Amino acid sequence: MSLPFGFAAAYVMSYYSFRGKVLLEVLLNLPLTLPPVLIGYLLLLSLGKKGWLGQYLDAAGIRIIFTWYAAMIASAVVGFPLLVRSIRIGMESIDERLIQASRTLGARWYDTLFTVILPLSFRGVIAGSSLMFGRSLGEFGATIIVAGNIPGVTQTMPLAIYEYASSPGGERMALALCLVAIVLSLAVLFLHEFLGSRLGRRD
Repeated sequence: MSLPFGFAAAYVMSYYSFRGKVLLEVLLNLPLTLPPVLIGYLLLLSLGKKGWLGQYLDAAGIRIIFTWYAAMIASAVVGFPLLVRSIRIGMESIDERLIQASRTLGARWYDTLFTVILPLSFRGVIAGSSLMFGRSLGEFGATIIVAGNIPGVTQTMPLAIYEYASSPGGERMALALCLVAIVLSLAVLFLHEFLGSRLGRRD
């Protein structure tokens, strides 16, 4: 869900100069420094029935708060800066002469995007996607505020670990989920390194 928005944001930040660019960059990176609980609360204020966006969604019969949509949005917002930064690094590593040559040969901006920029920044796209996915696996604070901890609906693995760890007799299940989380995290990181090295050799 976040990939198209992350790619668009990285493209704008890499290839356009405009007033307010520094402010936009600060806003894009803000979720990296804000406490996740604060991010969740801001989302709750925005998407709640009386929020600036939630009131319109409520009028349209769309409910976000305390649904799996809210959990997905919370994870996306928290991990979004990692996605944008990785894709942007990939784009900024492209030789500018290749882009200029494409335009000189008559390619339109979208031709250059799909034939030059996207293939050459694909390593950054993969890196950003895997890092964001890994970050989303561990998301807790924002999710519990905006989506709650509803088993079978919005309960993520960190929330389940917290529930079992704080319940009498739930230590074994909490430990089992911890092991699953560790295995998934290692798998994501190994995949990240493997794809990065393969794409690096191909380049």
